[in-house]
Amino acid sequence: MFELYKSQRAMRAMRKAAMQRGVVAVLDVGTSKIACLVLRFDGDEHLRDVDGVGSLAGQSGFRVIGAASTRSRGVRFGEISAMQETERAIRTAVQAAQKMAQIRVDHVIACFSGAEPRSYGLDGHVELEDNVVSEQDVARVLANCDVPNYGEGREVLHAHPVNFALDNRSGLADPRGQIGHELTCDMHLLTVDASVVANLAHCIKRCDLELAGIANSAYVSGLSALVEDEQELGAACIDLGGGATSISIFMKKHMIYADSVRMGGDHITSDISMGLQVPMATAERIKTFYGGVHATGMDDRELIDIGGDTGDWEHDRRSVSRAELIGIIRPRMEEILEETRARLDAAGFEHLPSQKIVLTGGASQIPGLDTLASRILGQQVRLGRPMRVHGLPQATTGPGFSSSVGMCLFATRPQDECWDFDLPVERQGAKSFRRAVRWFKANW
Repeated sequence: MFELYKSQRAMRAMRKAAMQRGVVAVLDVGTSKIACLVLRFDGDEHLRDVDGVGSLAGQSGFRVIGAASTRSRGVRFGEISAMQETERAIRTAVQAAQKMAQIRVDHVIACFSGAEPRSYGLDGHVELEDNVVSEQDVARVLANCDVPNYGEGREVLHAHPVNFALDNRSGLADPRGQIGHELTCDMHLLTVDASVVANLAHCIKRCDLELAGIANSAYVSGLSALVEDEQELGAACIDLGGGATSISIFMKKHMIYADSVRMGGDHITSDISMGLQVPMATAERIKTFYGGVHATGMDDRELIDIGGDTGDWEHDRRSVSRAELIGIIRPRMEEILEETRARLDAAGFEHLPSQKIVLTGGASQIPGLDTLASRILGQQVRLGRPMRVHGLPQATTGPGFSSSVGMCLFATRPQDECWDFDLPVERQGAKSFRRAVRWFKANW
C-alpha cells in the first residue's frame, strides 16, 4: 500500500504541475475507441465572455482546445491485449488532438474499464487530541481504516473518504475545523488487477507521454452523466461500452460502489456477424442504422439489404427483416442488463433512498433500450449524456464520450483521496485485516 501511496501522490503532484503550466490531455482507452481531449486552463475570466455567463456547473476555468478519437486496436474487455497496436492507436488519437489544439502535450490522465474492479467499505475512528479537527486528525482516521486483505496482484485505484462523523453527528462532508471528541470515517476503496494498470502505464510511457493520473471509467462516467441531485440522493450509472459494461453507484456526491461486466456493444456486433454471416464491419453498420430491442408488426416487413464481400453480385444480394435483427440483439442486451442487475443487487442498491439508474456509453444508443432496461433494472431509468463543457466539439457530446468528459471533470476538480493527506508513516505498514462491511446500508 505504501508504494502505491507514493506513486499516486507523485501523479497528483505531476498533474498539479501540468495544470499550472496550463495544458493537460485526458485519454479514454476503450475497447471500441480511444479518445483524447486536450484541456487548457486559463482562469475563469476568459470563460465569462462565452454567451455572457460564468463557468458552467462550478467548472474550474478550463476549456477543451483539442479533441480526437480513433478506432481502438489491441484492447479487449477494456484491457490491453496487444501492446504495439494499442500504442499506435493512442499515438494517432493524441497527435490528432494536439494538431487541433496546436500545442504539444506531455502529460496525460487516463481512464479504463475492465480490470475486474472490486469495492470495499472501510471504517476507522480516532479520539481527538485537541477537540478541533485538524488536517492531521483526518489523516490519522484515514490511516486507522482497517484495510481488507484484497489479495496478491491487485492495486488500489481509488480511496475516497465518503462520510465523516463527529461524536454523534454523521453525514459530514468535511469535518476540518469542527469541534468534537471522536472522529469516525467511512472510506470507499476500489481495487483493480495490478497487471492491467501496469500495462496501461507502460503503453503510455512507450508513447513518450507522462502518466499524471489514472481513473476507473465507471467513476468518471458517473461524474459526467449523473446530474447533481442524482449524485447527492443516490443513483447508479451504467456505462455500456464496447467490450465492458461499467457500473458505479453514487451517494452524497461520492462513488460508493463500482463493478464491471465483461460484455458490451462489441458482443452484440459479434452476435449479428455470426447470426447473419457477415463481416464485423458490416454487422456494426447494420446495428447502428437498424438496431433495436422491440419488434413490431412493421419490422417483419422492413427488409435490410446485406451486401457480401465475394464480388459475385447475385450471390451477395440478400436481405433480412428488421425483426430477425432485433431477435439477435435483444437476447444479448437482456443478458447484459440481467448481469448488471445481479451486480446492483449484490451491492445492496435497493437499500438506497433513491433508485435512479442512468444508462450511458455508446451501446446505450440502441433504440428502445431505456424501456427494456426499466423492465429488467427497475422503473426509474433514463438515458444520460455527458455534461456540457467549454469548447467540446459537437461530435464528442454523445453518450459514447461520457467517460472522456468525466475525465475532464476528474482532472480539474479531483475529490479528496486518502493520498492527499500526510498519513502517519508508522501506521502505513501494519494494518489489521478484516472483512469490509457494506457501510452504506447502515449509514444511509
